[in-house]
Amino acid sequence: MTLQNLADCIAQGEGPHLEFKQRVPAPERMAKEITAFANTHGGQILIGVGDAGAVTGVKDAAEEEYALRQALEQYVEPPVALETNRVRISRKRDIIVVTVHESPDKPHFVSDLVSLRRTAYVRVEDKSVEASREARRLMRRRETDRDILIKVGDKERVLLQYMASHGCITVAQFAEAAAIPRSLASLTLVHLTRARMLSHHADVHEDYFTHGPELTQA
Repeated sequence: MTLQNLADCIAQGEGPHLEFKQRVPAPERMAKEITAFANTHGGQILIGVGDAGAVTGVKDAAEEEYALRQALEQYVEPPVALETNRVRISRKRDIIVVTVHESPDKPHFVSDLVSLRRTAYVRVEDKSVEASREARRLMRRRETDRDILIKVGDKERVLLQYMASHGCITVAQFAEAAAIPRSLASLTLVHLTRARMLSHHADVHEDYFTHGPELTQA
């Protein structure tokens, strides 16, 4: 990446595919950012750039890259592959460009070394947020997703009626409208999303579903 490419990238500001870090943060936090990109559509982390886009660079790029590797090795599972490049901005300072591709092995988790709890994250706008149960299930794509058979029963009819009136629906809204347990509502929405009848959208507050390709083409 050239200095001009870097300047153009920074000018875009943080977003779904771009995160700024002045330095490599605490390893758990760095692991969160990396896994969020790997679990979504990939992106880049610029180390040596402040939240507002101020370019400060880092004095010891090797030390920052070591901290990055420690975060990956200690907190991320399964492992995430990434690329790092340095862009020299002055005689003593560099920007480290960390490129994370969308992973074929998602979901990736950040492990809490004390509680042993594992948490998956996704990228929503300019934030890395905890992935919902539905998002985690949908990350595990299957080769047979397109061949799923759908039986339209009472709850599916309620869903279609609700969607026709509101355009989108959450798990909680579906469970209430169809008078079914939330767990069944979740499984049904995931099933219909795998069949491409619905589209899943991660959100900072609550994930939601809209009409998928199979319904919009009908």
